[in-house]
Amino acid sequence: MPHSKPDTVTAVLARGRLGIPSVVFFVIAAAAPLTVIAGGATTGYAVTGVTGIPVSYLVVAAVLALFAVGYVAMSRRIVNAGAFYTYVTRGLGRPAGVAAAMVALLAYNAMQIGLYGGFGAVLAQFLKSQYGWDTTWWACALIAWAVVAVLGLMRIDLNGKVLAVMLVAECAVALVFDAVMVSHPASGTVTFDTLAPSHVFAAGIGAALVTAITGFVGFEGTVVFSEETKDPRRTVPRATYIAVAITGLLYGLSAWAMSVATGPDRIVEAARADGTDLIFSLVSPHLGASVVTIGRILFITSLFAALPSFHHTVARYLFALGRERVLPAALGRTSRRTGAPKGGSILQSITALAVLIGYAVAGADPVVHLFFWVTVTGGLGVLVLMTVTSAAVVGFFARTGHTEGPWRAAVAPLIAMLALSSILAITVREFDTLLGVSPHSPLRWLFPAVYGGAALAGAAWALILRATKPAIYRTIGLGAESATASLRSPDALRQPA
Repeated sequence: MPHSKPDTVTAVLARGRLGIPSVVFFVIAAAAPLTVIAGGATTGYAVTGVTGIPVSYLVVAAVLALFAVGYVAMSRRIVNAGAFYTYVTRGLGRPAGVAAAMVALLAYNAMQIGLYGGFGAVLAQFLKSQYGWDTTWWACALIAWAVVAVLGLMRIDLNGKVLAVMLVAECAVALVFDAVMVSHPASGTVTFDTLAPSHVFAAGIGAALVTAITGFVGFEGTVVFSEETKDPRRTVPRATYIAVAITGLLYGLSAWAMSVATGPDRIVEAARADGTDLIFSLVSPHLGASVVTIGRILFITSLFAALPSFHHTVARYLFALGRERVLPAALGRTSRRTGAPKGGSILQSITALAVLIGYAVAGADPVVHLFFWVTVTGGLGVLVLMTVTSAAVVGFFARTGHTEGPWRAAVAPLIAMLALSSILAITVREFDTLLGVSPHSPLRWLFPAVYGGAALAGAAWALILRATKPAIYRTIGLGAESATASLRSPDALRQPA
């Protein structure tokens, strides 16, 4: 027996390697603050034509803080890299859980792969302007892909140290840039027009809200890394709240600062003219060229830092599904040397490479068609998952009778579910505005419909497993407990069918 290969369902990720700071670095790096500020906010202004982008970030931060109440309460009861997949399974049943898993895989792959478009385009532009090197976006993207593929197989704590240095630097530069823009208002007076609450009820607010949601995607990843933390019950809740607070305030402040520097009535026009270069154009007259160059470099590293973070998230979802044999068991294997989810990491790298080659061959615009369209579609998927997970939290605590108190177990999750459902409905209705396409374009329905197809496929696969492989079906959502499920009482692992 000492030489036999361990069963996949007993596989676990490397324990005890991440503390609160490391998890915070991972999830905020996924959110990529400088990328959201220089890329997401400016592109949001330009594509949607909505001036309420700053207040949208603050509204979304408040909603996500409510969502986090039930989310982290459940994290104290369940420690599993499957995150949304596991929570929906435990709260709403196995078919719903597998459906959520398919949506999660699609959404997080979209976020990760879409970022390659932004990284490649920005790096190619920087190399040409600074050094006169004429290169293509896809060449830069492929170099980043190779580095991320290697990082995905390394120790998770080493990745965290790399991200920490990048994150602290980019947040510091963002705050310096904000101070410069606010101290040089376009009209000579600092205005707060773009922070007015009335923007929440303005036309096109759905597009602004999903743009904001996209900027926060990654904060919920605290649970994905729970199996690798030193103390999941303490680390996950604190890291989640810290991530929401830091990103929400930074995004709202920076998007507002840009509108102060251009004037609220000119921010959309300026964003359309300068694109992702807007923030640098606004601070250049007031800062030395070397400081601006550092900012541009950190914008590039911000884009890069998000890539391995989302790569790790996808790999761990694949690991969780492979460990339970919902997907091929090979995905549930980890590297003996590093503890990384080897199978899931390699599959994510292959998927990203195939998409990048497809976009390069098609000659598509890397910023609009890959970076913006694909990442906001990823944000839509995460919005769907958070809405469903809020309902799952209520179902889980109502069914199990755990004593978390009414606020954590029911009230906050229900309010979050209603708020997220409203944002989701408005977002789908105004998706044409978000994409910048005609209201009659089929793309406005095609992107959201992909998630419906993924959810149906997941639920159908769960039902097939129930009929053909009941032993696997019974262990869906149990994680490392799968191996001992048959030895425990039915009541101990009871969950909706």
